[in-house]
Amino acid sequence: MASWNPDAPRSCDCFVSVPPASAIPAVIFAKNSDRPRDEVQEVVFVPASTHPPGSRLQCTYIEVDQVSETHAVILSRPSWLWGAEMGANEHGVCIGNEAVWTKEPVGEGEALLGMDLLRLALERSRSALEALHVITGLLERHGQGGSCREDPAPFCYHNTFLLADRTEAWVLETAGRLWAAQRIQEGARNISNQLSIGADISAEHSELRTHALAQGWWGGQSAFDFAQVFSLTQQPVRMEAAKARFQAGRELLQQHGGGITAEVMMDILRNKESGICMDSGGFRTTASMVSILPRDPTQPCIHFLTATPDPSRSVFKPFIFGAGAAPAPQVVSPTFGAQDPVRTQPRFQTQVDRRHSLYLGHQVALGLMESGQDRGQQLQQKQRDLEQEGLEAARRLLAGEWVPPPQELGALFQAFVERESQVYG
Repeated sequence: MASWNPDAPRSCDCFVSVPPASAIPAVIFAKNSDRPRDEVQEVVFVPASTHPPGSRLQCTYIEVDQVSETHAVILSRPSWLWGAEMGANEHGVCIGNEAVWTKEPVGEGEALLGMDLLRLALERSRSALEALHVITGLLERHGQGGSCREDPAPFCYHNTFLLADRTEAWVLETAGRLWAAQRIQEGARNISNQLSIGADISAEHSELRTHALAQGWWGGQSAFDFAQVFSLTQQPVRMEAAKARFQAGRELLQQHGGGITAEVMMDILRNKESGICMDSGGFRTTASMVSILPRDPTQPCIHFLTATPDPSRSVFKPFIFGAGAAPAPQVVSPTFGAQDPVRTQPRFQTQVDRRHSLYLGHQVALGLMESGQDRGQQLQQKQRDLEQEGLEAARRLLAGEWVPPPQELGALFQAFVERESQVYG
């Protein structure tokens, strides 16, 4: 069985606001990805594609059957793996995942990572519900497992997911191949490294309750509370910390109920006091994402991504699917082919430099900002000014005040990445 340190740092936070919680007629999605401190996260665009019958697809560790058609996706991912921590597709589906540990043991074998499941769902779905079905189907067929960090010491976990589209959201929580899901049709919701679905279950694995009965975790007489039945009896310190973070996130959403905007979500992701924006014990927030998914299908979805650590000192840059959408080379990490430590056996015996050019520039700027020097303050103000330009462009676009050609929309992210690079010199 894979080993894991119960006090090892681990945290992520996902948020969603569904009208009437949102200030505008849109679903708003957000995530902080908290990962090993020195891990580089890249932002990659993968265009829609078709695939011949019988094609196979190499994920991080295993191969799966490829489907005939995959959708265009924008992904924020640890640069050593195939999957993603968060992302969106051309149909306005957004997904974020979180690590979770339950009474169901974490297996030692390599299978699909939760991050692989996330990308597969984005590439194969047109709605949040369809994405849920993709994940649960792949989970049933292939299971989940394998180390989730670039290190010889295994770091394994199961996953929870927050899935959103233009009309609703779903929380999907897993324990091995078992799962429970909750539909969110209005209001705000968050998840933070723990089971959070109680008795309000909208869909579940067919064997979920019989398995709990067989294990003696549930007597069958009381109401079936998924979180209560499957959560670890003895919670380690870090799991207790996740509870506090979950509560803080929920309270922040409640404070802004009816007025949640992309800016509000960005402020929540930047909240250090709660631990939502974190840097401790070797882990930190390595990348962040906020998405606006308008109810009106004629309006474009707008996805803001940082591609750099610490959202309080990063720029959320707008990405919109369009004819001109393409990878931004400044936020794509170098590749190492067959010699990559994730591809060679045994895995992760050597280290390579995965830093992309924006990450390198940002690291220098981050040092100046943390020092409190005037130059650092000036850089942070330039970051905020650039971000405000992106937010204003989004506002004008959704208000119908700006109607650029599709090529210009598709190139928007690249333009903002280039301007941020110039800020860092």
